[in-house]
Amino acid sequence: MVTAVETMARPQRWATPFGPDMTESVVDELMALPIFRDIDESRFPGNTPLRGILLNDTRETVYEPGEIVVREGDYGNSAFLILDGYLRVVLSPNLPQNMLGRLSTKKKGVFEALSQLWTNNWRPEVRDPSRYQGAQAAGTSGTTAGVYLQDIPAILDKHQTAQLGPEMIFGELAALGRVPRTASIFAETQVRVLEIRWQGLRELRRFDTTWKDKIDLAYRKNALHNALQEAPMFQHLTEDQLKAVEDSTLFETHGAFDWHTSYKRMLAQGREMEHGTPIAKQGDYPDGILMVRAGFARVSAELGNGERTLTYLGAGDVYGLEELYRAWKNKDDDVVMETSLTALGYVDLLRIPRQVLEEYAFPEMDPPTQRLADLAGAEISSDALKEWAVGRRYINGTRAMLIDLNRCTRCDDCVRACASTHGGNPRFIRHGATFDHWMVANACMHCADPVCMIGCPTGAIHRSMSDGSVVVNDDTCIGCGTCAASCPYDNIRLVQVANLQGEPLVDSEHKPIMKATKCDFCSSNPGGPACQRACPHDALRRVDFRGPDPFRGGYK
Repeated sequence: MVTAVETMARPQRWATPFGPDMTESVVDELMALPIFRDIDESRFPGNTPLRGILLNDTRETVYEPGEIVVREGDYGNSAFLILDGYLRVVLSPNLPQNMLGRLSTKKKGVFEALSQLWTNNWRPEVRDPSRYQGAQAAGTSGTTAGVYLQDIPAILDKHQTAQLGPEMIFGELAALGRVPRTASIFAETQVRVLEIRWQGLRELRRFDTTWKDKIDLAYRKNALHNALQEAPMFQHLTEDQLKAVEDSTLFETHGAFDWHTSYKRMLAQGREMEHGTPIAKQGDYPDGILMVRAGFARVSAELGNGERTLTYLGAGDVYGLEELYRAWKNKDDDVVMETSLTALGYVDLLRIPRQVLEEYAFPEMDPPTQRLADLAGAEISSDALKEWAVGRRYINGTRAMLIDLNRCTRCDDCVRACASTHGGNPRFIRHGATFDHWMVANACMHCADPVCMIGCPTGAIHRSMSDGSVVVNDDTCIGCGTCAASCPYDNIRLVQVANLQGEPLVDSEHKPIMKATKCDFCSSNPGGPACQRACPHDALRRVDFRGPDPFRGGYK
């Protein structure tokens, strides 16, 4: 007797359009606009036509006066094109949190958390197939709509704002840089906006040079202004003075945006301790400082025939400041760089010339408190963990699972706690790279630079709007495995899902339906990560590798 097997249609790249209300007639209207009319459609491949991008990777939204479009601090995966009407960008001061209608992740109550013990299906990875019918648009999980500002004239009076009008593009920083929104934007009049999820923006940039130039110019301009405005050394400047600094500053990128590809090859060949693109060399003449905008860079000093890692720099950190300040203070033109700087994967930098610093920054600055070269005085043995963490790129992790093997008894309570919280299957594997008695387990680290998001065709893997965790929208995941292949740390896995009866789900060709799974940091559970709470020996903790000493303190 042959048992009937439930089948379902295999999800495709555009199975769930970004805007369910987008139609061919709406696309016709968009194609009549100059910004799309002048695009050469023949440059787009047959499987990703321009009209297909507009139909499936965009959505139109109408906002009423006072309605918030973008909130500062939110993580987003899309850019916006204004079609009609006007918006206002709040530059300073920031809008109050309650005015922005902030919502936090809803925590389960104590009873809800305990009820998992008897309500969870004993079969792993069970899904209700009907949930995938009409699934919500990718990357929109957790968004809120209908948040209005009550008194626009008062806001315009109390806050510095700038107006955005038709055919202007905004939001590209968050879409392309995987960073939080840098400003709040609300509708000044009724406005019609075309939202483009970053997968569509990626394709437009890839196949049309005009769009590439437009987006890249806006990205560089806005990133430059925001970084300089936030830098402590320039906060005393007037707008005109800040503009003079901007005009002299260069925007540089080093390494590859998808650095994970070459890094995984290095791992496979046992070359993980090799580092990336050289940026500055010890002994060079310092012609300016380098300010990190995004990504990571390694600071090192010569040691014998090689180099020793002293520290690493992330967003907002500065390289070369100590040497240039000392040269200015002592009127010494013979000062050279005391350390080297190397890109770890991919890094955005601002190069600010020496003359600009001497005119606008140094006269108002206190002397730098510590020289990077002073770190070379530490014992080599005490710095070995740092060398290892930098070499393995764990400095990317904000919530990595670190296990003290001297305390761990291999009881697997952490694994069972995770499984009971996540549909019968744990979201991590209790093994990983080790150094001395420390192990970094194969669990999502919720990276500062989550490269797993780069190639997702539907946007199913994205930043949580509430706390910035990297999460997977199960409803729109098509099981392609791109995120799992992209993760440099092998912390994302594909699992075959089953129906409510525990029978494996397959498509019409009887191929298994797969979904990506990973640690979600138990964001809805009271008390935080179940794995950490379940450890009876305090051997496991979630750590931020960007902190001063992740091997001593846990995640806060």
